[in-house]
Amino acid sequence: MRNQIEFEVYGNYALFTDPLTKIGGEKMSYQIPTYQSLKGIVESIYWKPTIMWIIDEVRIMKPIQTESKGIRPIEYNGGNTLAYYTYLRDVKYQVRAHFVFNMYRKDLAFDRNEHKHHNIAKRAVAAGGRRDIFLGARECQGYVEPCNFGEGKSYYDDIPEVDFGVMVHGINYPDETGRDCLETRLWRPVMRNGIIQFIRPDECTLIRQVGEFSPKSFNNSNLQSVEELYEEIIKEGGD
Repeated sequence: MRNQIEFEVYGNYALFTDPLTKIGGEKMSYQIPTYQSLKGIVESIYWKPTIMWIIDEVRIMKPIQTESKGIRPIEYNGGNTLAYYTYLRDVKYQVRAHFVFNMYRKDLAFDRNEHKHHNIAKRAVAAGGRRDIFLGARECQGYVEPCNFGEGKSYYDDIPEVDFGVMVHGINYPDETGRDCLETRLWRPVMRNGIIQFIRPDECTLIRQVGEFSPKSFNNSNLQSVEELYEEIIKEGGD
């Protein structure tokens, strides 16, 4: 697919939090990464407000295992308390994604250079990302390497179908929808032979509004152009 990248992301732990357990106290991870968590990983590899990353599919490479830990989170009113967080343990995923231009950002029309964005993204994957990679939570460090999607053996290669029920797909931000509000998307993922193929955000039919929100404005003065970034990373050998 056009403007596509493929990579493997792995780590000792992951916490793709179920929103029902996110407001405080105990936290429990979904069994699989959400679309939004994978989008966050891709944006840590390479992000510009000019483009929108679309997650095409994820391949679950290792068996789904959980581990609970006693945590002492700091409370908003001071002090701390004991809570149990249930993490995914020893995770590895292959991810395929591509980018499209964010046509809602008319103020960034000057930064739409498809070839240079794609080359920078591929270079960023090879470098392990331009920012730190987290698997759903800051305490879950992740690592990125380039791969060919579908290579190697997945633990679930021979399992025809697993249905995970209704879960969060992701969040609609106003600069990606043209609406001045935050919205939560829901969907029903099904894993087939280890692979989950995501529907696009605009294909989700279960949408709930969260609150009002306005996008940040960008221009030449507060955004480095892709031409400048290309010269810095590709031609000068930066990361």
